[in-house]
Amino acid sequence: MLKRLTLLCLALLASMAVAAGTPDGDIEKRIAALDGVCEIKSMPAGEFAGKYEVMLTQPVDWRRPERGTFRQRVVVMHVGWDRPTLLITQGYDANLALKETYRDELSKFFDANIVFVEHRYFDRSTPESHDWRYLTAENSAYDLHRIAETFRTVYPNKWIASGISKGGTTTMLYAAYFPEDMDMYVPYVGPLCKAREDKRFAPFLAGVSTPENRAAVEAFQTEAFRRKERLMPAFRAFCEEKGYEFRLPVEEIFDYCVLEYAFSFWQWGRPVEEIPSAEASDKELLDYLLASVGPEYFTAENPTTPFFVQAARELGYYPYDIEPFREYVSVRTAKDYLRRIFLPEELRRAKFSKKLYRKVARYLEKNDPRMIFVYGGDDPWTAPGAAWTVTPDKRNMRVFVQPGGSHRTRISTLPDSMRREAIATLQGWLAE
Repeated sequence: MLKRLTLLCLALLASMAVAAGTPDGDIEKRIAALDGVCEIKSMPAGEFAGKYEVMLTQPVDWRRPERGTFRQRVVVMHVGWDRPTLLITQGYDANLALKETYRDELSKFFDANIVFVEHRYFDRSTPESHDWRYLTAENSAYDLHRIAETFRTVYPNKWIASGISKGGTTTMLYAAYFPEDMDMYVPYVGPLCKAREDKRFAPFLAGVSTPENRAAVEAFQTEAFRRKERLMPAFRAFCEEKGYEFRLPVEEIFDYCVLEYAFSFWQWGRPVEEIPSAEASDKELLDYLLASVGPEYFTAENPTTPFFVQAARELGYYPYDIEPFREYVSVRTAKDYLRRIFLPEELRRAKFSKKLYRKVARYLEKNDPRMIFVYGGDDPWTAPGAAWTVTPDKRNMRVFVQPGGSHRTRISTLPDSMRREAIATLQGWLAE
């Protein structure tokens, strides 16, 4: 009897190991043996059966591999070899994924593994040479292609590519370059811009939300500009205390903080009720501005510099409108601010190319991939043209826009009917 119970317990433990995705009992060795892996470190796994920080050797230039290599960071969160796998096309660094509590909503919905890819030129995935020539969308797409090919050898079931914001844009461009790699795609709040300072954002901001809410945002900006002379000593002291260095005079940085406030307000869905009134003290007004749009955003060198390089050359961005505040601002024009504020000296003459926009737009227009777009209705990145619109002839592509939603919109925040439809659509694709 005891022997039978022992065998039963062993069988139960074995079945649990299989369910947890560890039939060979050693996840780390299997991942470490993959082609290109040069470093692997086990991490606290949280909800997963295993979690690993992995470094892979990649060509710095996929067109000319002889030009050298760099090490790219991938964070692998293991559920099971037989589970679907989520490829996170992160547009920035991978620090979010290092948290023990991190788990993407799609991984929760479908109990999926995660292969979280840090974008080239961010944090640990920066080439030693730091040659900006190789920071291109095409190279990033090839990075993802190689990583997907590598990990598909151990995760052979369905794959979903997904990313948020710049990561959502990366999901779309990856699909355009390698349409056969993934089974389905979920880009969240990802824009598709066609200019360094895309003029399509202005009409959206002019009509977002309600007239009363838009008036409250502009009134705060106007009040901040009116008090500029009184606010500048504290603003300057704050920047000096933090050690911020800018490419423009600090007086102009103040202007750009106030100009940025409107876009940031709608992007992140801040409550209108929290906007300081005209009777607020100087300290209250400045504290709110610094909490909403900190001047560190405009510093000469910061971890998001690679993003601005990409935005200036092929991803695009948005303009500022100084006309409503012409009598207050120090800057004569905000045109070409991206180049003047954010670009390293050696890239000041860089031109914007529409090739990426055309490639992605052409792919989405001519094809019908299994792709679900998720947007927030009040998020400026949902501006017409920047957010993708699906034509009636598409059977697979779906667009879900959360009314009043912000850049934080996800499938889980959508209205019930939208959420159920999105999840059911993905479940259907996974089941095929």
